[in-house]
Amino acid sequence: MTDQITIACVSPSLDASRFEAVVTLPTFRRPDHLVATLESLAAQKTDRPFAVIVMENDDEGRAGLAAATPLFESGRIEGLVIIAHERGNCSAYNAGWATALERFPAMRHLLVIDDDEIACEEWLERLVTAAETLSADMVGGPQMPRFEPGARAAFLRHPVFTPHYRETGRVPILFSSGNVVIRRTVLEAMGAPFLDTAFNFVGGGDADFYSRCRERGFTFGWCAEAPVFETVPARRTEFSWLNARSLRNGALSTMIEARRRVGPNAKAKRLAKSAALLAASPFRSLALGLRTGSPTIGLYHLQVAVGRLFGEFGHVNEQYRRPEQN
Repeated sequence: MTDQITIACVSPSLDASRFEAVVTLPTFRRPDHLVATLESLAAQKTDRPFAVIVMENDDEGRAGLAAATPLFESGRIEGLVIIAHERGNCSAYNAGWATALERFPAMRHLLVIDDDEIACEEWLERLVTAAETLSADMVGGPQMPRFEPGARAAFLRHPVFTPHYRETGRVPILFSSGNVVIRRTVLEAMGAPFLDTAFNFVGGGDADFYSRCRERGFTFGWCAEAPVFETVPARRTEFSWLNARSLRNGALSTMIEARRRVGPNAKAKRLAKSAALLAASPFRSLALGLRTGSPTIGLYHLQVAVGRLFGEFGHVNEQYRRPEQN
C-alpha cells in the first residue's frame, strides 16, 4: 500500500507522539469546501491534542492539496496531507487509516469526516467521550443535511437524508463512515486494506467494513450530540438521483450479504429473502408514503427491494464514478 501513498505536506515541527486522536479527511475536487471543513476542525473546543490527515484522491488536479497546504504549513492545522494515488473512496480511506497507524504511534482514536461536512465545535470531544463512556469500539454521529438553494422541499424528509438512530447509546451496527470514531485496536485487528476496494465507486465499503467488524465481535455506539453538517446539492433532491440512490442501497445490501454468507444454499437463501422483502415492500411503502405525505418518498422501500434483486444479477449503480453528477 505504501507505493500508493505520497506524503505531500507536513505541518512544522510535528510531534506525532503527542496525539491520541487523529482525524482523517478524504477529499476529491472540493477545495473550497475542504477549507471550510478544516476551519471547523481548527475551531474544535477540546483539550485533547489531535492531528489531521487529509487524503487527496485526485492524483491529477490536486486542488485539495493546494487548498489545504497553507493551513498545514502555517501550523493552523497540525498533521499532514497525503496523496492517495489509487482513485476511489475506499482507497482514500485505506491510505489515510494506514498512514495514521504508521505515523502516529500514540493514536488511540481515529475519527473520520468528509470534505462536504462541517463539524460542530464540540464534535471531536463529544464523539471520543461517547466512545469512552459507552465502551464501544466504534461510535457514529448524525450527518445533518444542509440543502443548497433550489432543493425540492417535498423530498427533504426522504430516508436517505435521515440519521439511522436518534438517541445516544449502544447500537447494533453503523452504516456510514462520514462521522465516526474508531478505536486503534479495531484497525490493528482488521488489518489493511481495511475497506474492500470493490466498493470504490458504488459506495458501501464502510457498511461492509462494519459488517465484518461485527462478525469479529466489535461493538458500536451512537452519539446524537456530535453532529456534522453535510452540504447537499439541490440535484440530490431530484427524483432521478433519489431513485438511483435507493436502488443502489438495495443492491449494496445484496453485495455485502453475498460476501458474508457463503455455501451451497447461500444464493438461494438470499433470493428468498429478496423475494420476501419485495413482497412486503408495497405495504411498507404505503405506510411510509402516508406518514410523510409523499407518494414519491413512499417508493423508497419498493426501490430498495427492487435494487436487492438487481444486485443478485450484478447490477449496481456506480454513483461515485462521476462525482460531479453525484
